[in-house]
Amino acid sequence: MTQITPPEPNLPTPLRCLTGAVIAGVMSFALYAMTSRIATTFATKPMIQKTTMANNIAAAVRTLVVGSTALGAAVFGIIAIGLVALAIQVALSKQKSSTNL
Repeated sequence: MTQITPPEPNLPTPLRCLTGAVIAGVMSFALYAMTSRIATTFATKPMIQKTTMANNIAAAVRTLVVGSTALGAAVFGIIAIGLVALAIQVALSKQKSSTNL
């Protein structure tokens, strides 16, 4: 009877961390650029609704759209910074463990 061994855990390496940081950084920059363009588009196009209620709803939707893209840019930026910090930590811990052997 063959015995099934569990797979090796995917431990982080500095290269994997930095690759993820680059991907998150690119996504953050793309969302930031999209936020800037959306905000500029909304600022240059006036709202032409006739009622106050429609103006309030339009302003709320505009704020929600710009806020959502800005939140996405911030989240991916924080992820990129965290992955760079993790890469540094992993590199230092590997260096420390190799000197202790």
